[in-house]
Amino acid sequence: MHDNEHAVELAHEAGQVLLALQRSGDFEGKDLGREGDARAHRLLMDALAERFPDDRVRSEEASEGVALETADGRVWIIDPLDGTREYSERRTDWAVHVALAVDGVPAVGAVALPGLDLVLDTGSPPDLPAPPTAPRLVASRTRPPEFVTEVASKIGGEVVPMGSAGAKIAAVIRGEAEVYLHAGGQYEWDSCAPVAVALATGLVATRLDGSPLVYAQVDPWLPDLFICHPAFAPEVRQALESVDRPETDGRG
Repeated sequence: MHDNEHAVELAHEAGQVLLALQRSGDFEGKDLGREGDARAHRLLMDALAERFPDDRVRSEEASEGVALETADGRVWIIDPLDGTREYSERRTDWAVHVALAVDGVPAVGAVALPGLDLVLDTGSPPDLPAPPTAPRLVASRTRPPEFVTEVASKIGGEVVPMGSAGAKIAAVIRGEAEVYLHAGGQYEWDSCAPVAVALATGLVATRLDGSPLVYAQVDPWLPDLFICHPAFAPEVRQALESVDRPETDGRG
């Protein structure tokens, strides 16, 4: 079994555990989210330790998995439940991320969208969708950034509210949107798996300044993201130059 197949299998399995917990009715609200995080984390950590004992693992739910001395080699970067709020609210825009960074490059990724019965992965990425006339920009449904609204206005686009980071990037991968811009800062596990799939699909996936996204860094903080259909990338970058956006070197 190849790395990608392992990633798909584990993301799907964790997603099914989360769905079963959600449907059980044993937990509600924030308690459901906490229990889901814990169960999916343990499943993924145990499986990766068994299958890849020599690889390092960085997980959102494991403080011991955060510190890395070097990006060299193989590092699994996982988010057992991306979109805990959406999961707790029994929405569908949450995800499970399983990624493998090799020498800092997001080489393998699987994004399970259990609410949609779907796994997106680098082994069988979808075809790059044909671009529509006007682009759609995904943004937070609870706190949409003003700069994204300004960019949308400048390029004649539409802002589409959505939940987790994984769900937003998945929407661009699936052709349900064309642009995801983020300047408020995230952690590596929020984006590594979906970025790997986005790159495999043929999307543009970089920092806002156009520099490459590098993972498995000593500090897991990733200041910003630019995910875009290549047909719209030049005009989106031009629009970004003329709007005020949050500082990207802080944490929030």
